[in-house]
Amino acid sequence: MESKSELTLASEHTRSPTHDLNHHVVQRSLLRSIFIVVACTTAMVVNTANSTSVSISLPTIEKDLDMDEEQLQWVVSVYSLSSGCLLLFFGRLADLYGRKKAFMIGNLCLVTFSLGCGFAQNGLTLVVLRAFQGVGAAATLPSALGILAYSFPPSRARSIAFATFSAGAPVGVAFGTMIGGVLTELSSTHWRSVFYMIAGISALAGLTGMVAFDSDVPSTDSVDWIGASLVTIGLVLIVFVLGQGELALQGWKTPYIIVLLIVGIIMVSLFLLWERYLEQVQDDPSRTLPAWTPPPLMRLSVWTRAKGRMAVILVIAFLNWGAFASWLFWVQLYYQNYLSLTPIRTMVRLTPMPIVGCLCNIFVALVVAKLPLVVFAVTGTLLTATASMLFALIDPSATYWAFGFPSAVLIVFGAEFVYSSGTLFIARNALPHEQSVAGALFQTMTQLGIAFGLTISTMMFNDVVEKKSADLGVTVNSAGTNAPLSAQLEGYRSAQWTSALFALMAALLAVLFLRSVGIVGDKKGVKHAVSDRTKTLQPGSNDAKIPAASA
Repeated sequence: MESKSELTLASEHTRSPTHDLNHHVVQRSLLRSIFIVVACTTAMVVNTANSTSVSISLPTIEKDLDMDEEQLQWVVSVYSLSSGCLLLFFGRLADLYGRKKAFMIGNLCLVTFSLGCGFAQNGLTLVVLRAFQGVGAAATLPSALGILAYSFPPSRARSIAFATFSAGAPVGVAFGTMIGGVLTELSSTHWRSVFYMIAGISALAGLTGMVAFDSDVPSTDSVDWIGASLVTIGLVLIVFVLGQGELALQGWKTPYIIVLLIVGIIMVSLFLLWERYLEQVQDDPSRTLPAWTPPPLMRLSVWTRAKGRMAVILVIAFLNWGAFASWLFWVQLYYQNYLSLTPIRTMVRLTPMPIVGCLCNIFVALVVAKLPLVVFAVTGTLLTATASMLFALIDPSATYWAFGFPSAVLIVFGAEFVYSSGTLFIARNALPHEQSVAGALFQTMTQLGIAFGLTISTMMFNDVVEKKSADLGVTVNSAGTNAPLSAQLEGYRSAQWTSALFALMAALLAVLFLRSVGIVGDKKGVKHAVSDRTKTLQPGSNDAKIPAASA
């Protein structure tokens, strides 16, 4: 017998204006399926490497382009700002007009503007081009998640596909750090080589997707432009404030910071009210739909799926990625600024991350059909918290193997376990026509978590450094460059305790609310044909059955 939640989801699927009866059931070759996963995973690697490879190149960029500190900060943050704030909008466009098309356009943007970054001759040009790079990422990531969910029905193959895609995040982080450090220090074009590398990998992902992805089946629905404008503007303002609050002239008390934060919250609130109205109108069969009431950009009922556990998963992703990003940010600064290590020596100390990340995802692919979701969520977040605690307790005089190595090993468990199992859970509870939007929502929460985590940990770092420096009779300058090393060490420890707190909060939520979720993987396998064959189910066909909970 179907549960109440399954019946609710099935009925929502039926009454949806795009319940997607023109659904492709594809029998494709194993090789083509592998290429689909490779293309989507490469897009994830590019997204994360695009941040870490540039971060480790910042000192060289600063000297080469003669950039000030605030402008240099924008080289990193503007990419996350543009990509994170446009995910929902581009996710909806991908669901409506074609995920393959969105993926190809996104990669074309990444190739074009990455090459532009490599040829930039001044800081302002580089910042602007980085913003357009983020637009490309906003198009590729949600479409990649939608393509995976659409290409692999619930099965062991889907578990493997999502686990592999999730591995792209830590692999991209470490790959960007490692290759970025090597190229910056050893190549003839230094930091410019990093952007050439991103362009080449993006081109490879685009070409692979062009060959491997199934053809798009565009929808006839229109775009919720009002909702897209409200949420994009609101998120831009909020993420901007999170990134600039500490850097503004008067900090968080700066008038424009306060005003922009209030306006951003109002815009997001209006977006939620508007989406709720559109959802109610769409679900009322007795009402005639005006032209200005398209299907909502994001159905708010998505958050209440699985008895509200969808919202819990999204909040856990928010907290866990805040912890992961904070750990990585402060560890790199600790190695380079406190221990004065070169980019390559810093890279070597982070080498365990991609290795353990790949092993974690192999483990998830093998056992996700046997272990409940709560095991992955609790174990991963607790190990992430442990990694942050190790750095919070670090002894600079101790060997790397005592604190640095185990911390680098443990930190990726949370990112891998939460991302892979979480995206599987999201895909199972999202309808076929909203897979990219659901994936974009998950990505948006991780991006907001990164911004929030870095903001709070930075506040803690600055506060502790100023207090410790004052105790030593030193007035810290605006850049914090004259702070005593002992004060800096206390600041690094405080930031890592903050990171640990985020992960522990995520673990607590998982224990309280995910115990009854059960298994999100599927034991069934998928048969692959020797040759590719696509069958389109037309409305009224005997084969056109409405799926239940897992869609």
